[in-house]
Amino acid sequence: MRKLYIGNKNYSSWSMRPWVLMKQAGIPFEEVKVRFDSFEANSQFKKTIGSLNPVAKVPVLVDGDLVVWDTLAIAEYLAETFPEKQLWPRAAADRARARSICAEMHSGFGNLRSLCVMNIEASLADVGAQLLKDNPGLQGEVDRIVQMWTDLLSAHGGPMLFGEFSNADAYFAPVGTRIKTYGLPVPPVISAYIERVQALPGVKAWIDDALAEKDFLQFEEPYRKAR
Repeated sequence: MRKLYIGNKNYSSWSMRPWVLMKQAGIPFEEVKVRFDSFEANSQFKKTIGSLNPVAKVPVLVDGDLVVWDTLAIAEYLAETFPEKQLWPRAAADRARARSICAEMHSGFGNLRSLCVMNIEASLADVGAQLLKDNPGLQGEVDRIVQMWTDLLSAHGGPMLFGEFSNADAYFAPVGTRIKTYGLPVPPVISAYIERVQALPGVKAWIDDALAEKDFLQFEEPYRKAR
């Protein structure tokens, strides 16, 4: 049985992506959650994950003797291993577009990722409003998300970005949780897409687990000292 090593579900956006992808696509795996005790070199988290891959970060997919780390690499490996699951869109042009936006998420949106850290359990609309006021770059990234999703939903008719569920929807699922946590204003078409994604069984299962986690980590909480 392949194993997917992840961090805390409430906080680990990168872990969420392949977990949701595999769950929603019906790819069997064993979850191995390694708690975020800290990110210091001598932490139990770093020791455990560092024994699997040299960067000592989650997620990590272990499939027999093969170890694959980095969310995008895992997505590509799963797409090649399970071609019948159609994890990328069917049309070549759509696959290229889907890979482009996943790579854009992978390397960009620094304000959104650093300022609006994933925290599924929290409700931080006041924080979100202040962050938008103080950081013009954050509003620009939200605008880019809105444009991207609106264009794709219009082009493919929904309900997902490329019609059917794909790597792209799994990749942007944590962005939807950030938009809700921080109350970032988006048009109704975008809110409706987020709700559809979060209603998917694979995504709902992750969110339910995150809400049940009850593991408050202060170093992951820049905006709260307690729940």
